[in-house]
Amino acid sequence: MRTYAAGDEIDYTITYLEMLSRPTTPIPARPANQNIALIAATKPPVEYFLYLYTTVGGAHEWTDLLEVPEEDLQDFVQNDSVSLYTVIVDGWPGGFFMLDATEAGTCDLAYFGLVPQAVGRGLGQWFLATAIDTGWDVPGTERLTVNTCTLDHTRALGLYQKMGFRPYRREEKTRKLSQARIETG
Repeated sequence: MRTYAAGDEIDYTITYLEMLSRPTTPIPARPANQNIALIAATKPPVEYFLYLYTTVGGAHEWTDLLEVPEEDLQDFVQNDSVSLYTVIVDGWPGGFFMLDATEAGTCDLAYFGLVPQAVGRGLGQWFLATAIDTGWDVPGTERLTVNTCTLDHTRALGLYQKMGFRPYRREEKTRKLSQARIETG
């Protein structure tokens, strides 16, 4: 186990993954005995996106978009080729995924995750399969992409691969941490 303080520099690896055809396996059943709904947002306010982005990604150093000017972020979030879906759990936002189809033929699973309070409720595999299926439903999609890094949840890369994504590139990076972090790996 290693402990890092806010401001420490840390090395991490980004893995870029792709899926070149729609999975043939059916989407797992919606988790039983859970009050959940999937809601698509139409032109969501930047503040709503940032709430989801920081709540899901806060522990994983999702800070890059916090430096983007609000008008640029609004252009991205409200782009007609970008869509945001929220899983509502017991009436509250339990997580989200965002699909970016701005590149012809490619639909990127730009963001995906659950808020900490929704982790461990059996939603992850169903939610990711739903995101993948929704991505393949975007007209013109020939390739679905996603990336994850070693700062994300420890099971993220394995789950993406289990669901059919294959790595095609890795990149080594260094960043200064915004908050303290404990790595058990």
